[in-house]
Amino acid sequence: MKFNKVLKNLSTYEAGKPIELVVREYGINPKEVVKLASNENPYGTSPKVVTKIKSLVKNMYLYPDDSMFELKEALASKFELNSKNVIIGSGSDQILEFAIHAKCKKGSKVLMAKTTFAMYEIYAKQVDAQIVKTKSSQHNLKEFSKLYKKHGADIIFLCIPNNPLGECLDKDEVYEFLKTIDKNTLVVVDGAYQEYASFKDEKKKICPKELINTFPNAIYLGTFSKAYALGGMRVGYGFAQEEIISTFYKIRAPFNITTLSLAAAIEALKDEEFVQACIEKNFIEMKKYEEYCQNRGFEFIPSYTNFITILLKNFISKEVSQKLLEKGMIIRDLTGYGLNAIRVTIGTEEQNIKLFTLLDEVLEELK
Repeated sequence: MKFNKVLKNLSTYEAGKPIELVVREYGINPKEVVKLASNENPYGTSPKVVTKIKSLVKNMYLYPDDSMFELKEALASKFELNSKNVIIGSGSDQILEFAIHAKCKKGSKVLMAKTTFAMYEIYAKQVDAQIVKTKSSQHNLKEFSKLYKKHGADIIFLCIPNNPLGECLDKDEVYEFLKTIDKNTLVVVDGAYQEYASFKDEKKKICPKELINTFPNAIYLGTFSKAYALGGMRVGYGFAQEEIISTFYKIRAPFNITTLSLAAAIEALKDEEFVQACIEKNFIEMKKYEEYCQNRGFEFIPSYTNFITILLKNFISKEVSQKLLEKGMIIRDLTGYGLNAIRVTIGTEEQNIKLFTLLDEVLEELK
């Protein structure tokens, strides 16, 4: 059967391995498996959200409110915007797809960092767009500027903070860069981990209202999958000027999130105390990773997220990841990004202690 030619050499996105796979392949008790690969919130979902969902399970046969009125109003209120500035997606990555289909076709140019969220490139290649990348793995806006002047771009992707590396640009330098961008270039500011970055350092905080009012060609993306602990519910959102949002709605399929997902997101927004507590614990535990790396002589990228990227010396990241997997510890190997590094989600205190113990064992085995 013949398919679209652009799909022939297109790589499939590799998500973090599920617990079920490790149980099947290695015969490990599910209770003994720890997943620190997909940057989920290790503290689980807010109890208030769980209670709400239990009360609504009987309504699963009903389609959700496709206007998503209550969720959009809640987000608009939180960020001091109008609901007309809001679009909801099945995860924020669905809105990335809207952006590509709204702006790109064969030959369009899409500018991004060398090492960043893989779906930017995958979605762009689906429409046969041309990928333009910086030489630096981390976001280097001087390189972005040079490439933009040389090639132009229909879309620029800025991941702030960046996944899978964890570094984060300052707001001021982002704004200075955006002042140089043509108004017909769509700039996607992916803020999936902004809750963590703004907690750690106020200079990293991107205010969606200020961003889209100052730069009408920008769209800010957020998600409920990380700090709000709703990864399994798949709810993301975008903030932009009404012209952009109304255009994206022409691409959006009806009922693109579920009845339960919609209710969960609405309830999660009400429990900011839970979110802040999770973020605080995240950075307390992250310090333990930094100390571990320093004691082991490993370099790491200072992180503004809920994960840390560890650059390995004298060990092969693929081998380390596989050995950990066989012991029931799931982390992310970054070989596919051209890096000899591992990315580890910051878990609970108990999970992190187990990771350190097993990693010590693996490193000793691989000497």
